[in-house]
Amino acid sequence: NQINLNPEVRALYVDTIVPSICEEGDDNNYGSSAVCDVACLQSLSKRIHYGKFVAESKFQANEQGYTRLIRAKDRDGLWKLLTDEEVERKLLDRVFRKASVIGQELSPSGNSIPARYKVEPNVIVKIYGDHIIPLTKKVQVEYLLLRA
Repeated sequence: NQINLNPEVRALYVDTIVPSICEEGDDNNYGSSAVCDVACLQSLSKRIHYGKFVAESKFQANEQGYTRLIRAKDRDGLWKLLTDEEVERKLLDRVFRKASVIGQELSPSGNSIPARYKVEPNVIVKIYGDHIIPLTKKVQVEYLLLRA
């Protein structure tokens, strides 16, 4: 497997995600933080690199269109053909809804506290839209170019 964006995934996590979702300071929970960091990095990497399978599926659905762009090594054309703005919009909407539900703080009785989140859902949506989706598409483009 020649496609490895893990250095970019790590940089995204350390430079963007952690500062966006964590309070500044030291909570002295080094062991559990390290375990959570590794789990998050592995999940991000898996999600982003899964783009290879998505790219193959899209290729199979439009072999002629992709083959022309692959032969021309047209990265921009592949990026555009891979992009489905409606699907991305629906994904970002689903991310917002999940972050809104999963990220709620709960009262001692277990009920959610209105409009109070551990991480604002829009922060998660921005990370997805600005970083995770583009890295996934980068994997897709690289996969298609190597596929030739």
